[in-house]
Amino acid sequence: MTSDGRDAPTGSAAAGRRGSIEPAVLKVADAVGALMEAWGFRRNMGRMWAVLYLDDHPLTAADLGERLGLSTGAVSMLLNELIQWEIIKKTWVVGERREHFEAETSIWKMVSRVFRERELRWIRTAHEAFADAGAQLAAGDDERHQLIAGRIAGLTQLAAVGAHLLETMLEGEAIDSLPIKTVGELARAARIGPPDKAGDPATGEATEPADRRAPEPAHGDDPPVPPRKPRDTP
Repeated sequence: MTSDGRDAPTGSAAAGRRGSIEPAVLKVADAVGALMEAWGFRRNMGRMWAVLYLDDHPLTAADLGERLGLSTGAVSMLLNELIQWEIIKKTWVVGERREHFEAETSIWKMVSRVFRERELRWIRTAHEAFADAGAQLAAGDDERHQLIAGRIAGLTQLAAVGAHLLETMLEGEAIDSLPIKTVGELARAARIGPPDKAGDPATGEATEPADRRAPEPAHGDDPPVPPRKPRDTP
């Protein structure tokens, strides 16, 4: 029996399951590992969590090493990292002396912890750097100075909006529509490069700025037809 009251496998049933892993479980583990690696974590951290998540009973370090083909040292290092992120936790099984491990089953709890401990900290650090850079910028009225100051201000505001949105999401509150509408404006203000002749992402061809384009007719109205020139009579 495990610490949460579930019956633990015993005898030949437990021994037969320790070194085996179903192809479907392995496929999911590899997919989760790829996602975790793209998110900046070790691939095997995702694989290990997935194996524990898809099993109905806690597993030992030896079980995980056999199923994933990992050395004892690698398993120990991965388990420590997963425990630090609270992605897995230790548990005990009645009649067993070895430590067992089980996965955290709340996906949002895991994701929100990473957002709070990592992404939010990154955004706040960037915001502080942008604000400091803006404060240190020497005064000047030339065109280049104004361009730099304006774009640093845009990046500072964009980081503030990003931190606000992430904090709101993590607190589970309704996100105000105003900051979302402001993001596009801030991004345009902070983008690098002249606004003229911006390339069309679909065709790669240069396009004219909106203020230089010919006005388009209102929706539902036909374009004005020029008056016909009368024919010359003989």
